[in-house]
Amino acid sequence: MAEDPYKVLGLKKDATPEQIRSAYRKLAKKHHPDLNPGDKAAEDAFKTIASANDLLSDPEKRARFDRGEIDATGAERAPNYAGAGAQGFGGQGFGGQGFGGGNFEDIFSNIFEQRGPRGPAKGRDDRYTLQANFLEAVNGGTKRITLPDGQSLDVKIPPGTSDGDVLRLRGRGQPGRAGGPAGDALIEIHVAPHKMFRREDRNIYLDLPISLKVAVLGGKITVPTPGGEVAMTVKPHTETGTEMRLRGRGVPAHGHHHAGDLHVKLRVEIGPVDEKLEEFLKSWEQPPHAGS
Repeated sequence: MAEDPYKVLGLKKDATPEQIRSAYRKLAKKHHPDLNPGDKAAEDAFKTIASANDLLSDPEKRARFDRGEIDATGAERAPNYAGAGAQGFGGQGFGGQGFGGGNFEDIFSNIFEQRGPRGPAKGRDDRYTLQANFLEAVNGGTKRITLPDGQSLDVKIPPGTSDGDVLRLRGRGQPGRAGGPAGDALIEIHVAPHKMFRREDRNIYLDLPISLKVAVLGGKITVPTPGGEVAMTVKPHTETGTEMRLRGRGVPAHGHHHAGDLHVKLRVEIGPVDEKLEEFLKSWEQPPHAGS
């Protein structure tokens, strides 16, 4: 018998969709097969967690489960026909007139009418998590995920994918019933942070150190971008905190989304100082700032 999905995720019956999503993410990260290679217990736990989330994250399935119409696997429950024991059929037990007259046919006709038709139905969706690095999420790419049954699945990550986005691979879930279509594979993307870049919507931000010489005299510098290095000119007398923008060098254009920009904040680093510079600074009288 499948476990109660609320107990599997450690939730109460009145849990909100946000609480369900949060509980699933936490447990899925802990038990994911990719993070526990060769651990059969973790693999089984992940399957149970994914199944519980599949039911509770679907409002219609959750409501039917709460009403007792389906069980924890999503299968239909048999109707509860109270009184269908020794006295249930015809009201006179199994002997005498219990199966006599038209009662037998009428009762079973009623049972099948209540249970309803068992026609084609779509298979259950399977849920997985996939870790992507920052540049894979920004530029797009293809990653391979290993399913609990050992099969591999290539997942195409669109440019501009954000942390928490869910990709749907149609027909890669559980088989349908009675000729119905297969369910889908739902892949939730988790994006790892980058040591230099940070992202806001379609724009990328970067703090870039420059030398004292370049800050004073100006010159060409090399700027890393998500799409590769580019050259940029720094004006003479540039101060720390100066911001420059490279148009179209953020998240690439994709679909109806335009390309974002790369915002570069310059940070002056003194670096090694030789004796001549020290002597000059000792004799140099810095002019007052404008307005002082």
